Amino acid sequence: MADSMMYSEEMFVFLTPDASETFLTPAELLDQLKAVLAQHSDNLPPDLKKISSDEKRAQYLMETHCEFETAPGEAVQWYAVRLEK
Repeated sequence: MADSMMYSEEMFVFLTPDASETFLTPAELLDQLKAVLAQHSDNLPPDLKKISSDEKRAQYLMETHCEFETAPGEAVQWYAVRLEK
């Protein structure tokens, strides 16, 4: 049986096109994704346009994707990470 800790998403790394890297909690990542979506609301892909709010869009992205294109050839990315103590 798989260890449930393998599926724990306690932290995420968030990467931006300028190559900065930030470690975020799930709540912080959700806020960051909402900010990105608000900045790019005029250029959303069809699956995100169907969702009614930035809060729900950000949650959907966090659960189903690991990248959002902000401009042609540029994207923000996020990955779940486990930090060792």
